[in-house]
Amino acid sequence: MSDSLAKWLGSVQARAGGLAPSEANVVQLLLEDPLFVGSATTAQVAARAGVSAPSVVRAARALGLGGFADLKLEIARARGTTDFFDPSPALGADATTRTIIDASARAGHDALTALSGALDEAALDAAVDSVLHAQQVIAFGAGPSATVAADAVFRLRALGARTTGITDHESAMIAMRLLRPDDVVVLVSSTGRTATTLAVADAASSSDATLIAITNQYGTPLTDLADVVLAVGGAPLSEQMAAAGSRIAHLAVADALGAAIAIRDPDRRRRAEYAGIDLPDLG
Repeated sequence: MSDSLAKWLGSVQARAGGLAPSEANVVQLLLEDPLFVGSATTAQVAARAGVSAPSVVRAARALGLGGFADLKLEIARARGTTDFFDPSPALGADATTRTIIDASARAGHDALTALSGALDEAALDAAVDSVLHAQQVIAFGAGPSATVAADAVFRLRALGARTTGITDHESAMIAMRLLRPDDVVVLVSSTGRTATTLAVADAASSSDATLIAITNQYGTPLTDLADVVLAVGGAPLSEQMAAAGSRIAHLAVADALGAAIAIRDPDRRRRAEYAGIDLPDLG
């Protein structure tokens, strides 16, 4: 639990005196499992707290909030997730268009510079070897990482790898349960902590398939599960621009993986040439 969330829960506890029993049950659940309350529906919170749905709303109002939606918003603010889509704090309200362009370009430049020093050569070689010998490759990423997974599918498929991209979480979970030892899973997650991606990784780890993680840093739940970690050394994702820079670095990793496969296997390079026959004029 982050310090900001812990501090906010302290303020909740300070306002929780004199509540009706049903409202107290809701607040107790909030204090014990704020992440559940922050992601659940009113009905789900009511069921787990053993109260009615109106009691959940009354509990939120007893804490000085407008209702359950406002309670969820406060949890998100305390966790810092409401900042994800906000512009960088370095960009004030009077930021010019040129300043915005420069800041966005700098985020990408910084991410690629970090990638050059962070990406481990042995790990990339291991990823290449795994894909070259894979019966099938499945790629998955949640949210913005889904675009990187889709790009990896596009590139690996052109190189003759039987590659599938799965965007639906339930479908991905089913696919993970059916993996075989000669299969490869590529999971993309900037933080290495995304719940849906971790669930897919956990399901994949029960097989003997090779799990490749494209992520920012080592020492996360995802890297603990992965067989091969392609870490780009991205900055902590406290803002949208850091996330965008991270995504650019992850796309570069997909490029490097594809290029290395083509160079290591001339036959796959020829396949890639055939794959481009029907593409429109890109010039």
